[in-house]
Amino acid sequence: MVCGGFACSKNALCALNVVYMLVGLLLIGVAAWGKGLGLVSSIHIIGGVIAVGVFLLLIAVAGLVGAVNHHQVLLFFILGVWLAMRFRNQKDPRANPSAFL
Repeated sequence: MVCGGFACSKNALCALNVVYMLVGLLLIGVAAWGKGLGLVSSIHIIGGVIAVGVFLLLIAVAGLVGAVNHHQVLLFFILGVWLAMRFRNQKDPRANPSAFL
C-alpha cells in the first residue's frame, strides 16, 4: 500500500508521541538520577527539569490518545499548545520592521 493516507498519518503521529513520551521519561529519570547521586545540588534546576519532563509526558499521552481514537478536538488542542510554545517569544514586527526582512 502507498503511505500517504490516514493510516500512515495515524501511525506517524503515534510513533512521534511515543518518542516524546520516552524523552519526557528520560528527562524525569535523568533529573532524579542527578539528584540521587548528588551531581546537581540546586533543587530549582531539578524541579524545572522534572516539570518539563512531566509536561512533555502529559502532552505526549494526550497526543497518543488523540491519534489512536481519532479525536480531532484533542489533536487541535495539542496543536494549539505547540503553537503557543513555538511563538511565545515572537517579537512584534511593527516595533522594528527591518529586523524581519
